[in-house]
Amino acid sequence: VQLQASGGGSVQAGGSLRLSCEVSGITSRVYTMVWFRQAPGKEREFVSASSSGGDRTAYGDSVKDRFTISRDNAKNTVYLQMNSLKPEDTAVYYCAADRYYANRYDANRMDYWGKGTQVTVSS
Repeated sequence: VQLQASGGGSVQAGGSLRLSCEVSGITSRVYTMVWFRQAPGKEREFVSASSSGGDRTAYGDSVKDRFTISRDNAKNTVYLQMNSLKPEDTAVYYCAADRYYANRYDANRMDYWGKGTQVTVSS
């Protein structure tokens, strides 16, 4: 099983990035897909989640109204569109998968993890 996150990079405050997470080895359409992030010296933080069918989504308070999660189950890929980026969004972003939407906030409950992609936002 592989979750390959990509799309990170360096951007100025107010800019945008789109992260992708390509899933292989499992059928992603039966999994809730989740984005977490971790900044240096901080705990891993929930960012966003999409239920297996994409009909339910959730966002962390710090990214609500700025980030949008979407998924293309035909491509086994989930996306995170990040707009109006702030320096405090700087972190390594990880995608994860779990069978149950109820587990979306709990990093310890995730079944699978990707390696992460760095996002750096400068002021």
